[in-house]
Amino acid sequence: MNNFFWKLHRLRAMSPPEIAHRVVEKVRKSTARGTLEGWERYANPGPVPMLPGPWDSLARAVPEHDLNARTTALLAGEFTALGQTWPPRAPGCLFPAELWRLDPVTGASWPGADAYCFDIPYRHERRLGDIKYVWEINRLQFLQTLAAQVARTGDPQALAAIEQAIASWYEANPPFRGLGWNSGIELALRAITLLITASLCGSHLSEPTVARLRALLRAHALWLGRYPSRFSSANNHRIAEAAGEFLIALALPEWPQAATLEARHRRVLAREAERQFHADGVPAEQSPTYGAFSAELLWCAQASASAAGRPLPAVVDARLAAFAEFIAWLQDAEGQVPAIGDDDEGRVLWLDAAEPSYPVSVCRRFALPAATSPTGLHTFTEGGYTVVREQRAGHRLALLFDHGPLGYLTIAAHGHADALAILVTLDGKPLFVDPGTYLYHSGGAWRDWFRGTRAHNTVNVDGVDQSRISGPFNWSHKARARLESARDGADWSITAAHDGYRKPFGVLHRRTLSATDQGFAIHDRLEGGLIAPARRAEIVFQLAMDCEARSVGDAILIRRAGRDIATVAFDTPGDLCLAQGGELGEGGGWISPRFGIKLPATRISWVGRIPQQGVTSAINLLDT
Repeated sequence: MNNFFWKLHRLRAMSPPEIAHRVVEKVRKSTARGTLEGWERYANPGPVPMLPGPWDSLARAVPEHDLNARTTALLAGEFTALGQTWPPRAPGCLFPAELWRLDPVTGASWPGADAYCFDIPYRHERRLGDIKYVWEINRLQFLQTLAAQVARTGDPQALAAIEQAIASWYEANPPFRGLGWNSGIELALRAITLLITASLCGSHLSEPTVARLRALLRAHALWLGRYPSRFSSANNHRIAEAAGEFLIALALPEWPQAATLEARHRRVLAREAERQFHADGVPAEQSPTYGAFSAELLWCAQASASAAGRPLPAVVDARLAAFAEFIAWLQDAEGQVPAIGDDDEGRVLWLDAAEPSYPVSVCRRFALPAATSPTGLHTFTEGGYTVVREQRAGHRLALLFDHGPLGYLTIAAHGHADALAILVTLDGKPLFVDPGTYLYHSGGAWRDWFRGTRAHNTVNVDGVDQSRISGPFNWSHKARARLESARDGADWSITAAHDGYRKPFGVLHRRTLSATDQGFAIHDRLEGGLIAPARRAEIVFQLAMDCEARSVGDAILIRRAGRDIATVAFDTPGDLCLAQGGELGEGGGWISPRFGIKLPATRISWVGRIPQQGVTSAINLLDT
């Protein structure tokens, strides 16, 4: 039944041309089921497939102690990702065939070489687990660590492990069978890793391994070209697929189709850079980490293209520079960027696992970091964010106000229902935060909570989401937000509104943020209609995990590390609630600091009827 409703809602998000495309794609996938083959067709003798570019210098820039520690762990049979540790394997059997099918959470095994890739119903599978975990190890990105070690030291054990892993995956995953072949982005990331691995230690690889690499890359290129992500699916997946095919073409210039592939995906990458990054640098998916992921893919393609003497069009560099400027406004003194929207911890390069902040580390590859953090008020008009960074009441205050779209394309796959939400950092530490992501396919109702309105620092009416969830990566109705005014200066003020509650309740939510001597104030109004007495509004402030709160008279006192740092007071009587953890659907109070992990954290809320004149929440910063 879940599958039926998912298909129905997905269909509603499609245009007639997309429906026609999906029908043709379905026929092609069904036809391919009957023509499964082995690796013989993809044999193509030739040299080691190597990418031009800065790969060796990147590998040598990794701190030696970090690289040695990670290599030692991998050679001991350890693998950790997405907050999970896979069962340990003996050093003498690092890559058994069943490893590529194992879910580390449930302990169950997914279908393998016995199943056609598109016959595996992963979207609604719960018994086997969340396919995201199994896809993660099938990306083979741990090979980048081992290859860096080989490039730097010639480590024979690391080299042997690389060759064993490639041979094992090759044998366990024949063309187009098993879950390693059912998503284009997974193929693309695996292909990029294989290319980086070969580029770092190609001269050390044996002839059988080189032959396997070339066959793998040819099969990956064919499958990527046959089933590209298009229409409502053409988000970061499209950039990944294009980057994968483009880099394969650069690394294998002797292929007859290489020049055609390179030219085609040169155009695709330029077009998608312009579409998926606004001119002001905000990623269209409304997520800094997904923006960093797409930027890293573009950077990898540009780095190799430039080294080959055929750089990508200038729009790619322009959009990357604009994204770096956006991240400079978001990052705090320690280089951390607030969570907004989804984050699945996807990476392209695994060479530096010790990165303090993924978006900042990506931007540093293609832009000089700012000598000092920018200050003042800055609006990203196209992307829909206004940032304030200033000294206020003796504190360093950074505030982000979200008045942008829900997400990208018709399904807005990675957006959250967080219109008019605020994120606040005080003295370099998060105060009011986004809840995070938690899980994707296996998240169920928890997936809905973490991207729903009640989990975010905005107003919800009667517990209803501003935008309507219609699947783990789909929305049936999207709130439209707009910036109405922004005034800079010591008495700054920002006003924005969204229409997400117009259809169910006949009202527009308008929110004004303004500076005060002691901090700032938030004024919320529901305008344009009458809400029945049973309809209650909730104003939410989700605190960071290291903060605690308690009621003091009519206000809420916030403490961190034993010190009082701020108060929140409301000018209208209502029920003040403090919640931390609890059952799903209760008071909330959850943070997901990493994919697959949720932890209790204090959530402040005011619940009541918002009068015609609105409710003002005063946030006063205290002397410490």
